[in-house]
Amino acid sequence: MEMLALPLLLALLHSPVCLSVTVRSSKPKVEVHEHTDAVLSCEFRTEKDQNPRIEWKKKGKGVTFVYFNNKFTGSYAGRAKIDGATLTIHSVTQKDSGEYRCEVTASEDHVNLGEASVTLNVLVPPHVPSCEVPSSVFVGSGLELLCKDKLSVPPATYHWYKDNKALTATADTPYSIDTNKGTLKFKSVSKTDAGMYRCESSNNVGAPKSCVAQQLKVIEYPFKMTILIAGAAGFVILLLFCCICVCVCQRRGCCKKHKKTKSSQSYNHPPPPPTRNLKHYKHTHSFMV
Repeated sequence: MEMLALPLLLALLHSPVCLSVTVRSSKPKVEVHEHTDAVLSCEFRTEKDQNPRIEWKKKGKGVTFVYFNNKFTGSYAGRAKIDGATLTIHSVTQKDSGEYRCEVTASEDHVNLGEASVTLNVLVPPHVPSCEVPSSVFVGSGLELLCKDKLSVPPATYHWYKDNKALTATADTPYSIDTNKGTLKFKSVSKTDAGMYRCESSNNVGAPKSCVAQQLKVIEYPFKMTILIAGAAGFVILLLFCCICVCVCQRRGCCKKHKKTKSSQSYNHPPPPPTRNLKHYKHTHSFMV
């Protein structure tokens, strides 16, 4: 048995093993700051083929080529390089974020295609946010101030300042703040809410950015406008009162007495003689004559 086992073992060691091309990435998720270099790793091993074909593609609404036929395509031409199968993109922007696929085709191997995916996330520091602060508002009005930075990645959080002092919403403050949406809301504005307002956006990528402070004035209603509003309110109340009186009068039958009076007056006049009796009267009168 031992003499038979040894030749069998030697035959197995010297027999060709069916291997296929293998592709992997040592870092399948890559995060880099904007305007820096992104290295998308791709390592492969082939069975026989010493010169396999290497391609890089990017997934989006469709699939576009990054590296094809030994050259870079589109916006990657002139700002990318390849080492083995590892791809390096220089000075990345937010448009470069997405999922990339490394494909290695070894035509001489038993299984001739292998692939690996790498996700690139380009981090963007805060930009100067857009701030919406009205120039003036009437006392007692509701008010919402808006702040938005659409470019920062990850999304920014927001903080509001009045006269260069940070605002913090509590149960006692007349306003509320949404740090994720960037809103500052007042239910009823008072004279003390007037001042210089600005908003600041921040994330963990770069330094916070702030919009230019804007003046908010809180003004009283003009005297003439107050009189006009009061007069209009009084007119509406009077109109409603008249409508109520008419409805009550109709329900109580105030108009029925007036109708009865008219009907009683009409019965005071004697009814005209019937037409038939008048003809009979004429006939009798002519006979007598």
